[in-house]
Amino acid sequence: MERAGLLVGLGAVVVAAAAVYSEALVQKQPYVDPVTKKPRITVTYWEKWSDFEAEAMRKVVNDYNASQDRIYVDFLSVSGVDQKTLLATASGDPPDLAGLYGVNTALYHQFDAIMDLTDMAKESGITKDKYIASYWDLCEIDDRLYALPTTPATVALHFNKAMLKAAGLDPNKPPETIEELDEMDNKLRQMDGKKVLAGGFLPAEPGWWPWAWPYYFGGSLYDTKTNKPTADRPENIRAYEWMAGYAERYGADSFQDFRSGFGGFNSTQNAFISGKMASVLQGVWMANFIQKYNKDLDWAAVPFPYPKDKPELKGSSMVDLDIIVIPRGAKHPKEAFEFLKYLESQGPMEKLCKGQKKFSPLAVQSAEFEVDHPNPYIHLFREMATWPTTISPPKTPIWGEYQSELGSKIDAMNLGKLSPKQAMKELQEKALVLQKEVDDSNAARKKVKS
Repeated sequence: MERAGLLVGLGAVVVAAAAVYSEALVQKQPYVDPVTKKPRITVTYWEKWSDFEAEAMRKVVNDYNASQDRIYVDFLSVSGVDQKTLLATASGDPPDLAGLYGVNTALYHQFDAIMDLTDMAKESGITKDKYIASYWDLCEIDDRLYALPTTPATVALHFNKAMLKAAGLDPNKPPETIEELDEMDNKLRQMDGKKVLAGGFLPAEPGWWPWAWPYYFGGSLYDTKTNKPTADRPENIRAYEWMAGYAERYGADSFQDFRSGFGGFNSTQNAFISGKMASVLQGVWMANFIQKYNKDLDWAAVPFPYPKDKPELKGSSMVDLDIIVIPRGAKHPKEAFEFLKYLESQGPMEKLCKGQKKFSPLAVQSAEFEVDHPNPYIHLFREMATWPTTISPPKTPIWGEYQSELGSKIDAMNLGKLSPKQAMKELQEKALVLQKEVDDSNAARKKVKS
């Protein structure tokens, strides 16, 4: 996201991306019911999913469309849905529903690009107590509801039992602490001179959540109570010293060469699936890819290790969430919410989540949901979402740019170009600038309104 868009508003986003074209931006004609021959109110729904994940939602939508004859939900799989929805909202022609990511909530709220669902939810009996608390929290800003959960996730340490056994380790006693994880890597790392053949664990694989390492060490990158960045906390520096230590032990060049040889995540050459890595931090979805590309892999999943001197962090897990929103300016918000009421009920929600091979974000899950579930560790993934040690990204509109800046610091640390202490000092300075721009923008808005 261009910073001009962050500070000036949605209009600048449209100007910056005026050349972007998407066939999804073209609204279709109202759906005509084949039985009654009457047009239904057509609710346009854009969603980011593809393949079996999209098909799981399509089945739920089809069930809803068949359950009544007044509303027709037109489901479209749209790539880059978060950016395209923002553009369409700015241009005054958004979809009625959009499937986004949990981290989008704060930025969309900053732009006033999503509707407040609080009152409609209360009237419909959709309340916090009906959800796993960590997922409801991702949908709220300042105690107001701006999104509803769809499919949730947690992450865990996946490990190759055969590789641990071959190294003389007990596969039934995987590492519980960070120190034990480091020792496991030392025993499993295979080198041919400077060439790395296999590794035990790498914080940089897959490298999707570099922001989370401080939280696993008791730190944080942002104080949501004061709305201030906290990049230079001692715990954060310790976390990135640990992370950078892996690149140092492997050797910076060897480390980079080894990682460059990993195949794509969704492939047989996935580092964990192919046996190049004995363990990986991954989400509830990982079982799908193991079953697809190496169904004979002997694996297990456990909570990610914690620092030995911080036992209170035992069981820490990132919580992630797909969300659904009603964009500001939607043509049929009431009808869109009618579908949301249906989706958020137990039957449709469980059909969606099991279709995507995940667990339900609802507080109450049917007894049969986990029976024959394709993920043998689905109960663990759900339980971790309810533990007090959950980790979630901070709800701040600067988060996208903050992560981008962090990414460049991560690269510098892994290459030995910046010490973790210096990297976090520079990141804090940059984050404070980003925060000030948002604070100034919000102050200017309040002044105009008053």
